Amino acid sequence: MTPTERAAHVKQRALALGFDAVGITDLRPVPHGAALERWLASGMAGTMTYMHRQAPRRARPATILPNAARAIVVTRNYYNPDPEPARPAGRVAKYARGRDYHTALREPLEQLCESVRALGSPHTVAKAYVDAGPVPERELAQRAGLGWIGKNTMFIDPRRGSFSFIATVLTDLDLATDVPFEADRCGHCTRCLDACPTDAFPEPRVLDARRCISYLTIEHRDEIDPALAALMDDWVFGCDICQDVCPWNNKFAQAAEDPVLALDSRLGALDLEELLRIDEADFNSRYGWTPLERPGVEGMRRNARIATRNATKEAAWRAP
Repeated sequence: MTPTERAAHVKQRALALGFDAVGITDLRPVPHGAALERWLASGMAGTMTYMHRQAPRRARPATILPNAARAIVVTRNYYNPDPEPARPAGRVAKYARGRDYHTALREPLEQLCESVRALGSPHTVAKAYVDAGPVPERELAQRAGLGWIGKNTMFIDPRRGSFSFIATVLTDLDLATDVPFEADRCGHCTRCLDACPTDAFPEPRVLDARRCISYLTIEHRDEIDPALAALMDDWVFGCDICQDVCPWNNKFAQAAEDPVLALDSRLGALDLEELLRIDEADFNSRYGWTPLERPGVEGMRRNARIATRNATKEAAWRAP
């Protein structure tokens, strides 16, 4: 088989395994390596110290897996509608309303790896990554022709919007590569930047994680600055604001019907009183299979306290 024929076979297999889009690119250095260094030096990564350790390999993806020369980039839609508004309730980002994607995508990705290995020699290497390790998924997805990086730093697929997981398979198999997606289709739109309640975007395509609601509710382990907490509204895990206002999502996002992800929009609004008093065993039983496991019961209780205070203040403000 030629590299083009092998690439076509890999793409067909990826789509058959339930992925929505697939592209292939090489592993030359990414163009944003210097910007990443500046971002880290500015302190905008907050407490995510692993970003500093990973930076050299993120900038040079060929160094991630020995002898790898290609990245097969796949996406999987996770969009699901928000539940009916219910206050007081704690909002959860759409991607977390189901099975933890790290676990859910493991099997189809391994099956894709097996198909890649079958196309090469017995020593062909293929290893999958999904939001783990130093893989610069968004940059590789853009270079694989799947879309562009929006002003809110999210990857946008022109046919589906930005509510998609990105995963990669790195391999040494010789595969034909795709034409990069060069267009910036955000144009003059700044809705995502304007909508952020904590002003987490000092400029387009630059995120100050220290002010991001997603970072604060998930990655940040200590108490949250009261000034920022007051701006978090009722979010208890993640945030979708900058994606919800994006015209590409408003026009193209469609609900995913994916049994692998086990999405359930009812997980989008959690009972705050229940979260405040839930014990670890009950929390693990109810939410341990979802991404909510990452901040754990203590982190979720903290977030619930903030959401409850914000809801109380809003109720007082609205009272006649």
